[in-house]
Amino acid sequence: MRIIIDAMGGDLAPREPILGAIMARNEFGCNVTLVGQEETIRKILEQDKIQLPPGIDIVNASEVIEICDDPSTAWRRKKDSSISVGLRMLRDGEGDAFISAGSTGALLAAGTMIVKRIPGVRRAAVAPIVPTGAGGAVLIDAGANSECTPEYMCQFALMGSFYAQRVLGRENPKVGLVNIGAEPSKGNELYKLVNSMLTEAGNAGHLNFVGNMEPVQLASEDACDVIVADGFTGNILLKTMEGTASFIVHALKGLFTTNAKTKMGYLMVKGSMGKFKKLLDSRETGGTALLGLRKPVFKAHGSSDAYAICRAVGKAAEFVNANLIEAIEENVSRLQLSQEEQ
Repeated sequence: MRIIIDAMGGDLAPREPILGAIMARNEFGCNVTLVGQEETIRKILEQDKIQLPPGIDIVNASEVIEICDDPSTAWRRKKDSSISVGLRMLRDGEGDAFISAGSTGALLAAGTMIVKRIPGVRRAAVAPIVPTGAGGAVLIDAGANSECTPEYMCQFALMGSFYAQRVLGRENPKVGLVNIGAEPSKGNELYKLVNSMLTEAGNAGHLNFVGNMEPVQLASEDACDVIVADGFTGNILLKTMEGTASFIVHALKGLFTTNAKTKMGYLMVKGSMGKFKKLLDSRETGGTALLGLRKPVFKAHGSSDAYAICRAVGKAAEFVNANLIEAIEENVSRLQLSQEEQ
């Protein structure tokens, strides 16, 4: 297996993507291609006295898509950018998955136009795995589509269901529609209509829709396996969860360093606290899949360090081995909802 990494994407590029690639090569054994400005990459390797292990290659890409660039057109104007070159390599079969910590908008636009969507899929969606009381869930969409039609959201539900089944190992995954109340009548007109359509899809046996889900239910051991939202709502939910997790970790750190007694208490629960911190650490997820594209494309957090990039490679490898895209392609007819059905 070969994973293509955008060496120039992210706040800590290119050093951290380089180190993450080496870490991933050692941990997972997969081949890695670093795409970016070769002269800059080799200068970092020389400065840090790093020797790339066998299995890691460098492909030159002279341009970089910056955060300030228009995400919808940057990939066209900068055809030799690390994102554009890497995605063309993926499209042409020179790798099994592509990872970038660069601009989400540019990655989504370039992925849609270069790699293309699966025929029948209307919109690709960002689908991170978020922590829940049930051991994690697929949140879809988490920011790719701020404005959605009911059809888009029904497709998100079905793609997310395949993801939970193939990657998380959930048999007959429970699908919930995030909302302000559990009753079908709650929410705006979009969410009421989506609830109705997902209920019909559930009755037809296309997925296991359990109804509306309030965010507070994420802590429950009976939480859904798939959380469906429009991109605007999903992104707010995701960032709220990340912010809350960061607050909890820092608050606990403050409590345990108050005095000698609390420090002693910390030593007694240090192992459990490490597991708890790891559960809330977004670096553990590493990368977020863009579901609906013909090839595996993963978005890593903009602030990803080497460890996060390494974890993203692991997630991408799991995705490839799960044959998820093939599962969506085989069931694409279930994703094609006619206007009459809306």
